[in-house]
Amino acid sequence: MPRYALKVEYQGEPFAGWQRQKDQPSVQGAIERALSCIQTGEHTIAAAGRTDAGVHALGQVAHCDLVKDWDPFRLNEALNYHLKPQPVAIVGAARVADDWHARFSALERQYLFRILMRRAPATHDRGQVWQINHELDVTAMQAGADMLLGRHDFTTFRSSICQAASPVKTLDELRVEQLQGFSGPEIHFHVRARSFLHNQVRSFVGTLERVGAGAWSPQDVRDALEAKTRTACGPVCPPQGLYLARVGYPEPVFD
Repeated sequence: MPRYALKVEYQGEPFAGWQRQKDQPSVQGAIERALSCIQTGEHTIAAAGRTDAGVHALGQVAHCDLVKDWDPFRLNEALNYHLKPQPVAIVGAARVADDWHARFSALERQYLFRILMRRAPATHDRGQVWQINHELDVTAMQAGADMLLGRHDFTTFRSSICQAASPVKTLDELRVEQLQGFSGPEIHFHVRARSFLHNQVRSFVGTLERVGAGAWSPQDVRDALEAKTRTACGPVCPPQGLYLARVGYPEPVFD
């Protein structure tokens, strides 16, 4: 059966997360239903990573197996037709090798987190950013972020329900920048690693927000990391500012 890679963009707000759930809407379930419209029967797709409820994606990647040898462009168009009006879009499709896997073939994942700094309620960006009403010190946050780079035991920044076999991960990038968005000043966190623990990025951002607000020092981040206990973590930030931005593979998958 031909195997196809799908590059997926979605808004997380209406969904209970990526993973198919029995009684709640999910992104995986929406795509599998669309696949059933073009090929009768049940479908199970695999993704590069599972996103939680409210988390968005700019470049999630999944794969599916189909009986028909589809032209990737026509497959892309057919799935988008059947996904309407849900906020999910297939923005790329490609034929891949039979042993290619969206999750296990991936070399890295990149996440983006957006904070909007303004007092007036967000309108166009509602549900797409974490909104706060105070300014943040970007330099201090980057100093705290630098404490987390490299290979560490990230137990402090790991959800208590995380199912990963080990809390040891290598963080390749955690870059903090401020820019002027259309709705107001924003802080963007760019986070990159081969793999992540459950709630790791949101734990990072929530902790670094405390540094930017002056409640923590950059050294406090190092102390929290070395404590290796969940109780040392700062507040876990809400999901709506988080985006799975890109998944990297040994060879480019989509043109």
